[in-house]
Amino acid sequence: MAFGTGDHRYEVADLWAKRPSGWTFVDVVGVAIDSQDNVYVFNRGAHPVMVFDREGNFLHAWGEGVFTRPHGITIGPDDSVYCSDDKDHTVRKCTTEGKILMTLGTPNMYSDTGYTGRDYRTIKRGGPPFNRPTKVALGPSGEIYVSDGYGNARVHKFSPEGELLFSWGEPGDSPGQFNLPHSVVVDKQGRVYVADRENNRIQLFTSDGEFISLWGDLLRPDDICLDTDQTLYVAELSHRVSIFDLDGRLLARWGDDEPNLDAGHFVSPHGTAVDSRGDLYVGEVCETNAGIDRGSRALQKFVRVR
Repeated sequence: MAFGTGDHRYEVADLWAKRPSGWTFVDVVGVAIDSQDNVYVFNRGAHPVMVFDREGNFLHAWGEGVFTRPHGITIGPDDSVYCSDDKDHTVRKCTTEGKILMTLGTPNMYSDTGYTGRDYRTIKRGGPPFNRPTKVALGPSGEIYVSDGYGNARVHKFSPEGELLFSWGEPGDSPGQFNLPHSVVVDKQGRVYVADRENNRIQLFTSDGEFISLWGDLLRPDDICLDTDQTLYVAELSHRVSIFDLDGRLLARWGDDEPNLDAGHFVSPHGTAVDSRGDLYVGEVCETNAGIDRGSRALQKFVRVR
C-alpha cells in the first residue's frame, strides 16, 4: 500500500527500528539524520538518543541521566546534534557520541512570562530564553534559532557561538504572534518557518524576524523539516502528515480523522526527518498524548517510491 500522492508516494517499512531487547521508546519526540544517513531517535525512554543505520540496525545510544524531558532534535551540517529539553529549559549541542559541547540556557531556570505551568494560554508576555524550548534550526551561516514554546511565545536567534542576538514574538493569534511555537526550520535563503501549533499555521519570517506570510490548512503542526530539494514536511499532531513546496502549495497528505494504529497511519505525529534518499521518518508521542504504546511503530519509516 502506498501513501501520499504524485511525486511524493511512499511505502511503509513496518517495524523498521530494531531496538535492543527490552528497550522502549515511550515517546519519539524527535528524529534527525546525520551525514551518513544514520537516524537519531530522541525519545522519553531510558535511553534518550538511540541511533540506527538506515536499515534500522541499532548502533548505539546516549543521553542517559542528561535530559529531564526530551523534546526536539536537530543535526547540523557538521553533524553537531542539538537537543532541546523543555522541562530543563535548555538546549544542548552535542557530538554524535553524546559529548556536550555547549549548553544554551541555565538548567532548571526559566524566564518569567506569566506561564503557570499548566496551559500556554496563561502566558502573559514574551520573555527571554528559555521557558520550555521546543526545537532548534540552523541558519545558512550557522546561526542558531530556537522556538521557545510551551512556556513562552518567542523565537530566539543566537550566534554560532551561543550569544543571544535578539528574540521576537508575543502570545496571540495575529501575524508575528504565537500560541505555542513548536518547531522551527530555516531554508537556503535564510527565511525562518515556525510551526505555530495552537494557531494551526506556519508563519514565515526574514532572518531578522520580520513577518512575511503565513500558511493555514494545518491541524496542530508539531514539527517541520526541509529536504535537500527544499520541500517542507509537516508532522501534524492531529493524525496526519502534509508536504508542501516553499510557495505553500500542498504536494501530498495522508492521515485519518481519528487515531489509527495500522502501519503507515498515525496517532500523534510529533517529529519528522528526511534522509538523503528522500525517505521520510515520523515519530509519535502516542503514550503522552493518547496513552498508547505503539512499540516500534512509534517511529515509522516511509520509503519513497521512485
